[in-house]
Amino acid sequence: MATLRDIKRRITSVKSTQQITKAMKLVAAAKLRRAQDRILEARPYAFKMQEVLASLALRADPQYHPLLRRRETGKKIIVVIAADKGLCGGFNSNIMRRSLDLLRATPGETTVTLVVVGRKTRDFYRRRPYTIRSEQIGFFDRLAYSHAAALGKELASAYVAEDADEIHLIYNEFKSVTTQRVVVERLLPIEPLQAPEELAAIDFIYEPSPQAILEGLLPKHVEVQVYRALMESLAGEYGARMTAMDAASKNASEMIDLLTLQFNKARQERITKELLEVVGGAEALRSARG
Repeated sequence: MATLRDIKRRITSVKSTQQITKAMKLVAAAKLRRAQDRILEARPYAFKMQEVLASLALRADPQYHPLLRRRETGKKIIVVIAADKGLCGGFNSNIMRRSLDLLRATPGETTVTLVVVGRKTRDFYRRRPYTIRSEQIGFFDRLAYSHAAALGKELASAYVAEDADEIHLIYNEFKSVTTQRVVVERLLPIEPLQAPEELAAIDFIYEPSPQAILEGLLPKHVEVQVYRALMESLAGEYGARMTAMDAASKNASEMIDLLTLQFNKARQERITKELLEVVGGAEALRSARG
């Protein structure tokens, strides 16, 4: 049975852990506010660009730009975006589970390579028999557009070089502080807008030329969508960590109450035992004298 000293030591340890979880919750809450503001501001621009490019892909001649061309090379790139750190509930494990499901569902004749974003993703797939094309780690605390631009350029170059005929993003979409939704999104080739045939037949007027416009617009589109996915993941991570640390703090409070009750019971039992020993000793002396 645990001694009073052991129980007291456990209470002290749990209280120290609770202080850490409360501090981590406050830090995550402060970072979440900034990340949430950024993603809410970026979404309208990213979604409108996605809509414009989907409409453009419906009408534009694929010969205008390599990123518009479709082909069947049997190669696929999957970009798996998770966090650099843990202690955020099921945030990372949900991404890993969904990406594994996607990999296992891929036909055997298709060659799949991975671009892993976040230390947790890298560490997870290093221990598994999948080819990692590149890794991006250690930048989420200072996430900037330049990080998305570098990754976007890498993905666009791979598509143009025919290293892949499909590129997919897997990330956690931020819905609320307590809710993140795993999203599998095709980045390239661009999904054409679903429109009636009479609208599909209508083309745009390009100025100065289709090639010049698409040369600037298509790579930008790839970078913007990657940036949105990274910001969604970052906001989702802070929300998940805040929720997880709040639950951990509540669990610590419950454990402290339970251990305190055990401590009081053990102390009461010890006092009762000592009283019984004193009474028993006094009774023995009385019997000896008699």
